[in-house]
Amino acid sequence: MKTKSNRQIAMNNSGVTILINLLLGAFKLFAGIFAASTALVSDAVHTISDVLSTFIVIIGIKMSDKDADNDHPYGHERFENVAAIILATVLCLIGIGIGYRGAQKIISGEHDKLIVPGALALVAALASIVIKEWMYWYTRGAAKKIDSPALMADAWHHRSDAFSSIGSLAGVVGARLGFPVSDSIASIVICLFVVKAAVSIFLDAVGKMTDKSCDGEIIEQMKSIILKQEGVIGIDQIKTRLFGNKIYVDVEICADGEDTLSSAHEIAHNVHDVIENYFEGVKHCMVHVNPEKNDSRRVEKKHKSV
Repeated sequence: MKTKSNRQIAMNNSGVTILINLLLGAFKLFAGIFAASTALVSDAVHTISDVLSTFIVIIGIKMSDKDADNDHPYGHERFENVAAIILATVLCLIGIGIGYRGAQKIISGEHDKLIVPGALALVAALASIVIKEWMYWYTRGAAKKIDSPALMADAWHHRSDAFSSIGSLAGVVGARLGFPVSDSIASIVICLFVVKAAVSIFLDAVGKMTDKSCDGEIIEQMKSIILKQEGVIGIDQIKTRLFGNKIYVDVEICADGEDTLSSAHEIAHNVHDVIENYFEGVKHCMVHVNPEKNDSRRVEKKHKSV
């Protein structure tokens, strides 16, 4: 039994994220203004804006944690995927914006007019890279623990900020060494990483909203466990679908046609319980019992199980 609920873990993570982003953003804004680094000022605004994305995560997780009601009898888990899609879209736009700014500076020659920033800008950029990368791993760990697509999207938002800070650092170092164009080149490379992460998050969230099935390995584990239950002769059909971070299972098992209704019900109930208890992510397992019949439609037979 978990000592903390998924919602508590997500809320604790989001609280830490908001606090650090506000403090880090304020520090980078001060350093960018004081050290005359326009790249760092832009990076500071990006960091402070991350607070908005964290509030989107909070709203999504709170809504997904609501109990089922008359309007949503299957629950609200998919609202978290809505939050993940919104964040993936924002992340993609940020990545494109970073790349566009870099390309625009190269084409216009704007980088040649940059003022050489002070040493404080170096310190702020380095601190931002370290802190935002730590925040990525911190949030990623929480997302993995509770299987949260919204938190995972927020984790990649932190990493995009770290990438943005790498661009700022490259710009500061390059400007101080006489090569300010390095900032623009780094921005284009960073853009590719950020957009790739955004597309991956988006596709994962969409898959969980369109009844995508579980991994084949999980389905095979379910089949193996079902076939070991007393009274189960075979499996005629098994279907799974992802509902947010939960799984719904529909399985048709085969039992002795001479069994009583009570016996068939007990067999189905045992299969239902073992699937829901063994697989933590399964929210509900629906079991239908068919009488044994010898035809080619049988998907699995008990004597084939290992």
